[in-house]
Amino acid sequence: MNGIQNGLVLLQGTTAANPTGQLVSTIVTFGLVFVIFYFLIIRPQNKKQKDMQKMIAGVKKGDKVVTIGGIHGVVTSVKETTVLVKVDDGTRIEFSKSAIASVSPAKVEEKASESVEEAPAEKTEDK
Repeated sequence: MNGIQNGLVLLQGTTAANPTGQLVSTIVTFGLVFVIFYFLIIRPQNKKQKDMQKMIAGVKKGDKVVTIGGIHGVVTSVKETTVLVKVDDGTRIEFSKSAIASVSPAKVEEKASESVEEAPAEKTEDK
């Protein structure tokens, strides 16, 4: 037990002799922790938020949307802060734009799939 106490007394004596070195190492450690948090948490979250704002701003009539509540539908009207979503025949629900979780532009996907199907047919005709 005396050996442990003697060791602690020696350690306390060395830290009291150089308090500036200990302060610098503490500041550097906190700085490194902040940098790690910035690159692993803060920066990706800001990027995700910007992407979400772009997606919501780009909502237009005919887009298929899914709300944060899980309701699937097609946008029939877009207002400044709300969208009117057609859920079923004769059923339309008005949502706040911030309630949209994902958007898939239906018309662009259909045109892209048609052009992909036509492209191989044109190549076979040229040969």
